Amino acid sequence: MKSYQLIPFLPLAAFVINILLGKRIIKDKAHWIAVPAVLASWVISVFTLFDVIGGKVFNEDLYTWIISDGFIVSVGFLVDQLTAVMLIVVTTVSSLVHIYSVGYMHGDKGYYRFFSYLSLFTFSMLMLVMANNFLQLYFGWEAVGLCSYFLIGFWYEKKSASDAGKKAFIVNRFGDFGFGLGVIMIFLTFGTIHYEPVFNAVNGIVGQSINILGYDISLVTLIALLLFCGAVGKSAQIPLHVWLPDAMEGPTPVSALIHAATMVTAGVFMVARCNPIFNLSHVAMNVVAVTGAVTALFAATIALVQNDIKRIIAYSTISQLGYMFLACGVGAYAAGIFHLYTHAFFKALLFLGAGSVMHAMAGELDIQKMGGLKKYMPWTYWTFLLASLSIAGIPGFAGFFSKDEILWQAYASGPLGKIVWFLGAVTALLTAFYSFRIVFVAFHGKFRGTHEQEHHLHESPKVMTLPLAILAIGAIISGWVGIPPLIGEFLGIEHSDKFGAFLAPVVGHPHAEGTHGEEIFVMLLSILFAVGGIITAFFMYIKRPEIPVQLGESMKTAYRVLWNKYYVDELYHLIIVRPTFWVAQSVIVGVTDGKIIEGIVNGVPRAIGGFSEILRRVQTGFAHHYAAVMALGLLIIMIFLIL
Repeated sequence: MKSYQLIPFLPLAAFVINILLGKRIIKDKAHWIAVPAVLASWVISVFTLFDVIGGKVFNEDLYTWIISDGFIVSVGFLVDQLTAVMLIVVTTVSSLVHIYSVGYMHGDKGYYRFFSYLSLFTFSMLMLVMANNFLQLYFGWEAVGLCSYFLIGFWYEKKSASDAGKKAFIVNRFGDFGFGLGVIMIFLTFGTIHYEPVFNAVNGIVGQSINILGYDISLVTLIALLLFCGAVGKSAQIPLHVWLPDAMEGPTPVSALIHAATMVTAGVFMVARCNPIFNLSHVAMNVVAVTGAVTALFAATIALVQNDIKRIIAYSTISQLGYMFLACGVGAYAAGIFHLYTHAFFKALLFLGAGSVMHAMAGELDIQKMGGLKKYMPWTYWTFLLASLSIAGIPGFAGFFSKDEILWQAYASGPLGKIVWFLGAVTALLTAFYSFRIVFVAFHGKFRGTHEQEHHLHESPKVMTLPLAILAIGAIISGWVGIPPLIGEFLGIEHSDKFGAFLAPVVGHPHAEGTHGEEIFVMLLSILFAVGGIITAFFMYIKRPEIPVQLGESMKTAYRVLWNKYYVDELYHLIIVRPTFWVAQSVIVGVTDGKIIEGIVNGVPRAIGGFSEILRRVQTGFAHHYAAVMALGLLIIMIFLIL
């Protein structure tokens, strides 16, 4: 077995050991199995990255998985530039979250179970990104969804947690149904589901159409949109975004690992991996771009008024994923993956920083009940501040380079690109505002919690602050591998966009149709919006804290709409949940179960009982009754014989 093949199987081994032996033997030492396994995967991933940088690409089958007539599928790995980036993202964040969880989950009665699930999730995500065929991709896709269900509902005794786990699982079924149909369409069209032959043959179906309900639909567009259905669900885009904010009911390390850095980015990875298919359909590309841009702005507006620190960051995640899809939709796949890469560091840092605050505040989530935490938690404060500067897009931080690249590529991609660029630019302003709203409300000013909470305020242990410090470094320097050529020329750096050049063989590198002057304009406007958002937040929450209250009073309707997340959950409850319950109660329970099934189950014994009751009356015990019956019987027989 080659070294890179060990990357997913080490976490799998940790899962098997912990889940089998954890309850009785390993118990609170489960991290001694899980952490070394994921760290070993990270080390091998780093060496694999250097191999890929050196020009090696691995595409090998381990063994044949399924043989059924012409349907042949192998378990195999494709490790190219795109996979190498995803391996670094997944194993780095997973390693730090594993270490952080040692302190965060200390004393939890499900300690071994938590680390078992983390290891299984890491294995599933690695199988997803390393797959060389669509069925293995689908296996990893569903496996991370299952692990997400386990981890969101980890504290299953808590009703809100178990409900959130079910909601995530059910909502994703809608998207995954379309994704599954897309995989089936690929096999029916190409006769295989392995990436290489499909991507090599996809140009041959351009112009072909399929008739559905009397309408001719482009075959390549249909396949691309079906695949994108899965991305919409997994990456929480409109209209399937509703599960992600509720997923914050799980332990905070889960939020950092699954719902910020890795699982939710699977949709972006899948679209980038399938770029040969998407590139052939302008309709599909436009759908991806518009969905991403609208979702980015939509989620950012909701984050403006929320008070739950984890929910604000969750809506921020939805918004940032929208940026990534925006980039993919305009053909700038490298820019989208670049933002995926930088986002993993600063978003994981934001979630783990929030977890550190909760650890000190005995689980408190409401930022309005915090304040002044900077004095008590300096490590958490400074790392959280660095993450906020990065997501806001301040020059020099990782988020600036990746977000600026997306906005420029969108602006330079054509008329639709300028529309989605505008939505992205407004989102950048809102992102800076709500990110620093958390910083100013939670960490500055006077403490607004209870006396008991203030008495117990303390910095988190080193096992939690060390991952924060490492992620903070990543939130600063991870973007410097993708310095735009314009800035590279200014700094005197040749071939500055090394990240884009590295990914170019896999996802291409579109030429921006714009001048240097336009690029400078877009960049300066992006910086202006970022700084403006921070200054506005400072003015409203530090200088004039009464202004937000006044705005809420004067704009009650708008505030209520944003506070209730545009009433999307209520709408779904009205048009999906209630009709489903009605059908379940009236049709399934009332008719199918109550009438048909119960009718058969209870009706047959009742009929037998009724017949037995009639038959029982014949047995009177009187001899003359029996003689009369026998005479009647003889008479009937004689009549029958005569006739």
